[in-house]
Amino acid sequence: MVKTSPITSVDLAQAAVKGMQELKGHKIVTIDMRKLPNSVCDFFVICHGTSDTQVEALGRSVEKVVFEELGDEPNHKEGTQKAEWLLLDYFNVVVHVFKEEARNFYNIEGLWADGEVTSIED
Repeated sequence: MVKTSPITSVDLAQAAVKGMQELKGHKIVTIDMRKLPNSVCDFFVICHGTSDTQVEALGRSVEKVVFEELGDEPNHKEGTQKAEWLLLDYFNVVVHVFKEEARNFYNIEGLWADGEVTSIED
């Protein structure tokens, strides 16, 4: 059911997490950046998959859940060709789905550690 009241960044982040959980995304993390000056968005939602196929499927699952629950689609997508790092930009929420090696290399959680980092239980 699509939400009829205004969509908040919290709603989007929660829907993205749900999409990741549905396909067993690994080490799901949200980073709340609303209190940081000059942040690029309100939330990052991050997870990783163990294969190109799982990374692609996780991205599709996030898109599906966000659309079904909120009627929203990403403004921009990157990484769909290579599936090492998939990015879904919903303006106030940016979703990152990595392969594990790429996640460790880019260390988004470390770069934005000033934000409020929340680990989601598997």
